[in-house]
Amino acid sequence: MGSANDLVLTGVSKRFGSFVAVDDLDLTVPAGSFFALLGPSGCGKTTTLRMIAGLETPTGGRITLGADDITALKPYRRPVNTVFQSYALFPHMTIAENVAFGLRRSGTRDVKDQVAAMLEMVELGDYGRRKPAQLSGGQQQRVALARALINRPRVLLLDEPLGALDLKLRRQMQIELKQIQTEVETTFVHVTHDQEEAMTMADTVAVMNAGVIEQMGRPEDLYEHPSTTFVANFLGQSNLIRGELGGAEQADVVVDVHGTRLLAPGAQVPDGGREVWVGIRPEKVTLAAAGAGALRGANVLESGVVTDASFTGVSTQYLVRMPWGQELMVFEQNTGQHKGFVVGDTVDLHWVPDHTFLLDAGQDSAAGVERETVP
Repeated sequence: MGSANDLVLTGVSKRFGSFVAVDDLDLTVPAGSFFALLGPSGCGKTTTLRMIAGLETPTGGRITLGADDITALKPYRRPVNTVFQSYALFPHMTIAENVAFGLRRSGTRDVKDQVAAMLEMVELGDYGRRKPAQLSGGQQQRVALARALINRPRVLLLDEPLGALDLKLRRQMQIELKQIQTEVETTFVHVTHDQEEAMTMADTVAVMNAGVIEQMGRPEDLYEHPSTTFVANFLGQSNLIRGELGGAEQADVVVDVHGTRLLAPGAQVPDGGREVWVGIRPEKVTLAAAGAGALRGANVLESGVVTDASFTGVSTQYLVRMPWGQELMVFEQNTGQHKGFVVGDTVDLHWVPDHTFLLDAGQDSAAGVERETVP
């Protein structure tokens, strides 16, 4: 059952001429949650955020916050604040003045104490007299967050807020943002194209594609049980192998993959015909020398040939060409328990049947694969 303070979008659409940016979107963001809208550029996630903020007017549908219909409200009349990637700090003001800006405009008293408390929360208690140019990117992002939160909005919108930070600082800020959200108990709606960022911070992730939500749920559920090839490929990496459904074996279903019998959870069988994509995440697969044998009950694909081995520190990432010509990915942790493989080695691939997911083969197996663009 929903809360009286949930953010709800009902049948929300946005068209720019003949282009449909957001298509009849129904979405409920639970009050007090950390919610992520995840998707590639052009999928409609930022347009959705801007409609919630009041910066874009929906072509159709309603946006409500609790009992309040905010669809047509001006941005400044909404109990909503936004943190942008660019920070948008006032360079001539001190950090304390930046954070206090919204409170002073509303005529709030005890501004000094509130600003001090907010700066302490974002671990900038000693930086109030500095100017933005004297702070690092991560510190400026904290100031922007403090300025947005000090007015106690019911919803905080975050538009790619960590995109300008380097990788190490971005990961640190992911943890801090989640801690702050838990402390203030404000609804956070975070727009990002970064899968790791969404999964690290969000309670719920909605994966958007072409103006609609492909799948929504807890990060671990979306990752382990994708419902479309787009989600399987966009949220991490997946091996998708064409197979044909056979009979049942207890709670599992038998799948024929190029003459090899594999098992998959029966609950994973998609609607449609017998043709399926058999999915397995690269880190779920174990390599063994050809013919070395596998644990009882494991799925096994035999006689692959290693075509690439890339050492990344934590893991070694392999490409293995199978007898039917497809290259599969295998990511193995560098635990030191066994010697690694080299290009040209013949190997068998093993994994636990429960880690298999099945998708309708009518879907494009390359949907959601991020490709590098050539400048």
